[in-house]
Amino acid sequence: MKFCCHCGQAVTERIPQGDNRPRYVCDHCEVIHYQNPRIVAGCLVTQERHVLLCRRAIEPRRGFWTLPAGFMENGETTEQAALRETWEEARARVAAQQLYMLFNLPHINQVYMFFRGQLADADFAAGEESLEVRLFSEAEIPWDQLAFPTISKTLRQYFLDYPTQHFPVRMNDITWPTGKSGGAVR
Repeated sequence: MKFCCHCGQAVTERIPQGDNRPRYVCDHCEVIHYQNPRIVAGCLVTQERHVLLCRRAIEPRRGFWTLPAGFMENGETTEQAALRETWEEARARVAAQQLYMLFNLPHINQVYMFFRGQLADADFAAGEESLEVRLFSEAEIPWDQLAFPTISKTLRQYFLDYPTQHFPVRMNDITWPTGKSGGAVR
């Protein structure tokens, strides 16, 4: 960030009085510009012992498989964001949702939330951000072609939980070693 969105003047990265973290502060109007983590919400859509995956039509990781998910928009809840992203990417409607997995990715300033829900009907299709969408059994999942660690961890946990039908909310941290850049991870 170089300029203040309030007055257009230059900003400087410094620790504001009473704070303990560097922030962008306007040199002219003193407005503090907070930069906070972004939230990604999505759905683990199931139908009996199958899960719905989308093959990405966009970067990063074009051509790799993922759960339908994306960035939360202003004015929506995390559940609404997950449902919207599921519709946009997989043209799927989901019933009976509950929060299932939460991931902290501090190295890229993101938080991921996956809701677990059942496919409401047999209608689904690739949206603009997907090349194809299909249901997979655990044995059919292309594990080496999953787009992001959050996806493989969510799927593996789901298939561990499935036999007991006990799906508690789980939280995981995914971090990169100091000095390494992991890029966008989903």
